[in-house]
Amino acid sequence: MNLEDFKKLLSSEYDNKEIDKIILGLSKKRYVTLRVNTLKSNMEEVKNALDEVGIEYQVVNWYKNALIIKNSDEKNIETLKIYEDGEIYLQSLSSMLPVLILDPKEGENILDMTAAPGSKTTQIAIQTNNKAIITAVEKNKIRCDRLIYNIKKMGAKKINVLREDARWLDEQFSFDKILLDAPCSGSGTIYINDDKIQDEGLEELILRMPKVQEQLFRKAMQLLKLGGEMVYSTCSIIGEENYKLINKMQEEFKFEIVNIDLKQFEDLPIINNGKPGITLRPNEYFEGFYVIKIRKIK
Repeated sequence: MNLEDFKKLLSSEYDNKEIDKIILGLSKKRYVTLRVNTLKSNMEEVKNALDEVGIEYQVVNWYKNALIIKNSDEKNIETLKIYEDGEIYLQSLSSMLPVLILDPKEGENILDMTAAPGSKTTQIAIQTNNKAIITAVEKNKIRCDRLIYNIKKMGAKKINVLREDARWLDEQFSFDKILLDAPCSGSGTIYINDDKIQDEGLEELILRMPKVQEQLFRKAMQLLKLGGEMVYSTCSIIGEENYKLINKMQEEFKFEIVNIDLKQFEDLPIINNGKPGITLRPNEYFEGFYVIKIRKIK
């Protein structure tokens, strides 16, 4: 897909002014961001470690455990002892949002449907102080091995890892909360350089992914307890993978959309398109992203 075709695709969702902002955001290099692993360390210790090697950072006002790195790259961060020891986890700011919106609690039975490489699985464990029961599912062996590695590295506990396709999970399972960070086209994370999209497979993914997302969503609704809550998210800004899918699923299942209190998330680059859920505009801090929270009512 070339840039003009991509703009044409976006034109069904956004006006020209918004499209220009999106294209500009996708052409910018994003800052490295990280999450402090409070199972092994704390913010002050991590700040001190970064100060010692001259790495500058910025706090994130809506997440006390996150930092934006201002003058270093991932490869350099990965050489630090705090990284090697699992005291920090490299993760995009957009990717941190679904778990915060899910708001997992101690003692809850929680499913992470497409869990590798473990970013959100370990974040759930940290948010619940290792006191939630977590089932993490990943079908690919290599990615599943990486998931297990990161779980151990982070010191996350009470996690049952299943190597299978989440679409075919046994319906005898039942969960209080579900995180479905669905596989997607990645349209919110592509890089546009010199008017060229650096992802040749984007068009094929946009056509193929909605079917997979629908299958995962249907399974999630089968496994979610009555009154249970689910967060659905993608790193896509295409409606077919996001709000249009939600609208379609509302024709099949009884659920209500839970309001996301945006007062707790300051300075998010939200695209106000009047659609269900929130869509983030890509920029130098955030990937393009979609997230919605629902509650099963029947």
